[in-house]
Amino acid sequence: MAIPSRQIGWGTEENLLWQISKQLEALTGVTYNSGGGGIVGPQGPIGPQGPQGVQGVQGVQGETGAALTVLGSYPDLTAFLAGAGGSPGAPGTAWIIESDGSLYVWNTATNAWEDVGDLQGPQGIQGIQGPQGEQGIQGVQGIQGIQGEQGVMGVSGLFAQTANSTIITNTTTETSLINGGVGTLTVPANGFSVGDSFRAVFGGMMNANNNQTIRIRVRAGSVLLLDSGLQNLGSAVIDDVWSLNVDFTIRQIGAAGIASIVALGSFHYTKTNNASVQGFGFNVVNNTTFDTTISNTLDVTAQWGTASTGNNIYSDIFIFNKTY
Repeated sequence: MAIPSRQIGWGTEENLLWQISKQLEALTGVTYNSGGGGIVGPQGPIGPQGPQGVQGVQGVQGETGAALTVLGSYPDLTAFLAGAGGSPGAPGTAWIIESDGSLYVWNTATNAWEDVGDLQGPQGIQGIQGPQGEQGIQGVQGIQGIQGEQGVMGVSGLFAQTANSTIITNTTTETSLINGGVGTLTVPANGFSVGDSFRAVFGGMMNANNNQTIRIRVRAGSVLLLDSGLQNLGSAVIDDVWSLNVDFTIRQIGAAGIASIVALGSFHYTKTNNASVQGFGFNVVNNTTFDTTISNTLDVTAQWGTASTGNNIYSDIFIFNKTY
């Protein structure tokens, strides 16, 4: 109902409404239309949101996109632009740039190669180590291999000298170059076989005056196996190191006249004044006095041609081996 302005002759109800409108105007500051219209009230609060509407129907499926074919890769953009990137491409073709992982695709709309971003994402962080797996079951034992061939027979040690021999000096008597040691120098009766071979290795020190002679002999008991004869040493020998190698091989076994043994000796010494090596060699076959049916004990001797204190020799090493 409109609230009119006060006029003469209004009834009691109309005057009451006029008075109420004036009071509201004083309280709210709103001017009421005296032409019979209603008041314009303030905007009310926003009402609550209504319930969600029903889902609409699915739209029509779009067209299938064009296929993409990666033709290969270039190490960097410069290489690409100098190669395939410098000329037009075919629709749906692409190239990978290895330096940054980007993908260049031929755009038919712009007629240009366009970077569409990395083909491969950045490497992820390393994952945590997984738990240790269970131990596998033991494998089946392999078959036994075939037996290898027999190796070459090693050297059989028979004797090793453990002290220097007696110094042979100022005498012309034949004297042994062998001193005590471990092992044996004796082969018992009938202890030889055909082909048995032995080596005796000596070493020691010697001195001799000018033009002195020395004689080396090898014996099996009382039987002479090797004899160097008198050998002239030439100029003076002063604290020279000497060596002697003697090799034996049994050719036949049996009594004297049947048994046969070949022996070879080489005697050398190194001159301290000029480091020259001098010496002599000697060998012989004994098939007359050697006897394998009796015990044989090895001995090696030295003998000076002149008795002098300036002539002396001794051995500090002697090893006797069976080589076959």
